Amino acid sequence: MNTQWNEQEIAALTDKVAALRASMGQVIVGQADVIESLIICLLAGGHALVEGVPGLGKTLLVKSLAQATDMQFRRVQFTPDLMPSDIVGTEILEEDTATRKREFRFQQGPVFTQVLLADEINRAPPKTQSALLEAMQERAVTFAGQTHRLPRPFFVLATQNPIEQAGTYPLPEAQLDRFLLRIDVGYPSEDEEIAMVSTTTHGALHDAPAAMDVAALLRLQALVRDIEIGEHLVRYATRLVRATRPRETLVDAVKKHVGWGAGPRAGQALVLASKARALMHGRLAVTREDIGALLLPVLAHRVLRNFEAEADGIAMADILAHLLDQIKPA
Repeated sequence: MNTQWNEQEIAALTDKVAALRASMGQVIVGQADVIESLIICLLAGGHALVEGVPGLGKTLLVKSLAQATDMQFRRVQFTPDLMPSDIVGTEILEEDTATRKREFRFQQGPVFTQVLLADEINRAPPKTQSALLEAMQERAVTFAGQTHRLPRPFFVLATQNPIEQAGTYPLPEAQLDRFLLRIDVGYPSEDEEIAMVSTTTHGALHDAPAAMDVAALLRLQALVRDIEIGEHLVRYATRLVRATRPRETLVDAVKKHVGWGAGPRAGQALVLASKARALMHGRLAVTREDIGALLLPVLAHRVLRNFEAEADGIAMADILAHLLDQIKPA
């Protein structure tokens, strides 16, 4: 652990993480695992791809996260006619009323925010989807040869509907790799759904109470980077990622059902997300359980099943479960 941290500040920051989870829980009924995954992604400084059928509260989830952290929030509804300039911005011609001199000025698009909800991102064509690539990776937008920095922190949460495929454009692998986690939002339990219906049809909906400010969030993101992880666990995470590659793996399920494995960025994501999970659980060091818990959300969108696996209905969760069972720490 870096010497810049003292026990009092670490305790105060971890209390804020608990407060953030509690704040979102006051607005979102159930979905505890989804809330945890979102906070892990935020603390790690990554972006999240969320899949779930309509009506599960994905937009409310993101809005409550922005409210609880006092961050600016914008939503873009992706449609087939959406253009890149509708996201990143464009240049407009302005005239100085005094001198009559005309010049172009860059007008920022909705990407210039702290929390961006890219709703149904796969409904826009690849040209528009790619407008987010530089923003997600470099935290900047280049337009007409000039680079414009995005606010800090910058968090993209993109949603996809797993049911409707007509009129959609699958995300390219290069863009999928920019998402730290893929989070699946499932149906609530019966009791949770009853509570959800009762809450949303009785009285006014309340905002998530503030749990931390942007300065505290930036400190938490810095603290996550300093969370300890043993060399043997770094090797373990790397071996898990390398074992997803059919040509070099010893895992039979991967050889049989995987077309393409994950790249090196997956190992970076697995270690960083594991550090964030350790902090969320009040620990200053990563454990094997952290890595195992995040294997699916880190690799689900980075590993491609082959035709045989898709035809036989073999889920990615099953493949990764076999991998986790066979690959052990050194």
